[in-house]
Amino acid sequence: MLSQIKRLGTDTAIYGISTILGRFLSFLLVFFYTNVLFPREYGIVATVYAVIAFLNIIYAYGLESAYFKYSSTLELGTAKQNFSTPFMSLAATSLVLSCLILALAGPIGRGLAVPGAYPSVIPYSAGILFLDTLAIIPFASLRMEHRPGLFATLKFLTIGVNVACNLVFLLVFRAGIEGIFLSGLISSAFTVATLLPTIARHLTLDFSTPLYRALLAFGLPYVPAGLATMVIQVVDRPVMRMMTDAATVGVYQANYRLGIFMMLIVSMFDYAWRPFFLARAADPGAKQLFARVLTYFVAVTSFLFLCISFFIGDLVRIRLFGRFLIGPDYWGGLSIVPVILLAYMFLGVYNNLVAGIYIEKKTRRLPGITLAGALANIVANFALIPLMGMMGAAIATLIAYVVMALALYRDVRKFYPVEYEWGRILKIAAAAGAVFGLHLLLDAGSLRIPWNILLVALFCGLLFVFRFFNADEKRTLRGLFRRTPPG
Repeated sequence: MLSQIKRLGTDTAIYGISTILGRFLSFLLVFFYTNVLFPREYGIVATVYAVIAFLNIIYAYGLESAYFKYSSTLELGTAKQNFSTPFMSLAATSLVLSCLILALAGPIGRGLAVPGAYPSVIPYSAGILFLDTLAIIPFASLRMEHRPGLFATLKFLTIGVNVACNLVFLLVFRAGIEGIFLSGLISSAFTVATLLPTIARHLTLDFSTPLYRALLAFGLPYVPAGLATMVIQVVDRPVMRMMTDAATVGVYQANYRLGIFMMLIVSMFDYAWRPFFLARAADPGAKQLFARVLTYFVAVTSFLFLCISFFIGDLVRIRLFGRFLIGPDYWGGLSIVPVILLAYMFLGVYNNLVAGIYIEKKTRRLPGITLAGALANIVANFALIPLMGMMGAAIATLIAYVVMALALYRDVRKFYPVEYEWGRILKIAAAAGAVFGLHLLLDAGSLRIPWNILLVALFCGLLFVFRFFNADEKRTLRGLFRRTPPG
């Protein structure tokens, strides 16, 4: 079991190296934007990209998930047909949708309250949506072929191009908000160009109608499910904009993005997790393996939750090239960061539990589960933002992911029961909760950094006190820390 989890960890690490480096470059854009844009301008960018996120779900209509399922078994069609059928479908429909957006660019811009001074924002967004959709199936094929190195390299290069273009357009050409979206368009085009060899290797004009029907049957339930999930991720911005102003949205967005550190781990895990569980679904010990993966995921993310929560205030005050990591005008929202980190942890738990949905082809159950989370999120946002401001929106996000994880667990155990190690997971939660409580109750003042380091060490110690580790894990840990004798 440990050897298989090691393989999952290796793939996660490979995806993670480029993801961390790439996301770090993207995070530098937050540092950049918060130092060169007014909060109201950054609020406009956040609002438009929130809409793009929604449209990404519609553009993809679940075919990525369907591709993973059917390409892993080849129960219908050939390998090339399993690539080409969803690829050609997405290419055609995304072209139609983007042309429609271009034709309605004026009304859409006014509906999103994009000032007339930025006429290119909507056309650039249409291009980004089209090009990003073309890349979905080629990237998925790299994951199914267990080529995390190439996948990671291409992702990293794309983000690097985006960052470089942002610097040029905003600093040299003073293009402002439009420069941000033009940078996104160029980087998306670069992505498709780098994927052309992958597309050429897999593409055939032999379109399989039976396979296409099966792909749609599996994938279309992901549209309402994906939209509901996206509601959770972005609806707080427009709700907050209605109740406050663009400046508040900008501050919230900047601090929400600090949750990137946990989101990275969740994304890295998900990249490796889906091919991993599909490849091992038929193994006799698959369910025990999946249960152990969840335990380790909770342990690792709890450790990171404490580290990031304890040191984020010091991190944002680091100066780069004479500037803070995020501008001082945005520091008022730092208190939401631990809540966002915890929310991403529950999203990771949800991603782990979804294995049964894939394996048993029960995707029709997803819309109801995600809709419950979305409704909880909307109600909580309207109830909590007037009372607690940004913190209310952050708590609403956490509530939504908790509801989704609980609803998914209750549902999936009916047709794919897994005996998760809840006793061990509760020990992790107790240790993390005790340590975080000490952090909130005791202010160490000027000694806060050594005090916080001590608290992180205490978390690890409590796991031993609570007898979390089994004999095999203790042997593995001793092997990791045993000093190698000189050769």
